[in-house]
Amino acid sequence: MNKKRLLFIILSIFLLTAPYLFETRYSQHVLILVLLYVTLGSAWNILGGFAGQLSVGHAAFFGIGAYSAAILASKTSLSPWLGLALGPVVALPVALIVGRICFRLRGPYFTLATIAVSEVVRLVALNWRDLTGGAVGVVIRPSVFSGTDKVPYYYVILVMAVGTVALCQWISRRKLGYFLMAVREDEETAESIGIDTTRYKLIALSLSAAITALAGAFYANYFLFVDPTVVLPLALSVEIVLIAIIGGLGTVPGPVLGAVLLKLSSEVFRNYFEQANLLIYGALLILVILFMPDGLMGGFKKFLTGDKRRVTG
Repeated sequence: MNKKRLLFIILSIFLLTAPYLFETRYSQHVLILVLLYVTLGSAWNILGGFAGQLSVGHAAFFGIGAYSAAILASKTSLSPWLGLALGPVVALPVALIVGRICFRLRGPYFTLATIAVSEVVRLVALNWRDLTGGAVGVVIRPSVFSGTDKVPYYYVILVMAVGTVALCQWISRRKLGYFLMAVREDEETAESIGIDTTRYKLIALSLSAAITALAGAFYANYFLFVDPTVVLPLALSVEIVLIAIIGGLGTVPGPVLGAVLLKLSSEVFRNYFEQANLLIYGALLILVILFMPDGLMGGFKKFLTGDKRRVTG
């Protein structure tokens, strides 16, 4: 048995038994949050890492998914878990419209445009009180999994996280992944050899937005409450980006490592350092960016290969 297969088996056993190894509700809650951000970071990596389109507006899709599940439950007698299907359906046309407009821009102008889109969605949610509840938000009634037991939620988000990472792995080894990477490296050259760059960027955005909306719908079902300050803040978009950057842009394991490091460290710092946790958390991010500019994956590769050079680009 080779090392990769053995590592896969050990990791699979750990993930399947984790909620029983960590039996306290808080520990299970942290596991759920880590897997949620693995899903979000990996979804963003399809667009930002593989295609090189640095969006800082993914909170918009997360909020759309969360509000889809919440509104479905509050306005009808249907289960909010149906929002897992509704969220991506609502987010997809929004992503296509946004992509058609924003992909006319490049570089920092595209990034600024995505921030503007996210802010527009937040303002719509804040002011469309009849539908979204405005600043008051939407409370979701308890559903089939609701209650004190967090184990069912863990396995739902585990399936979503593993599925997203598997999709990223599949993309990275297929023509779609190679075309997206060509767009990332040099969009003009990619166009010159016949790659329809706009089409492939839209595909990447659609996949990324749909998975992010799916994660938002799960969030709504897990916390049973959504409002604009919770599911549509700019800080959420920035955190999703940081997870992929810290872990390693354009790599499949990168967002996984980034989510584990950032979410676990934030919880530890919050518990042990109280009000100073943000200062220490920020210092950790700065240290990683300074000494591992290619992310954790890049740092590990240099360590394994014995490359001591510091990459500054």
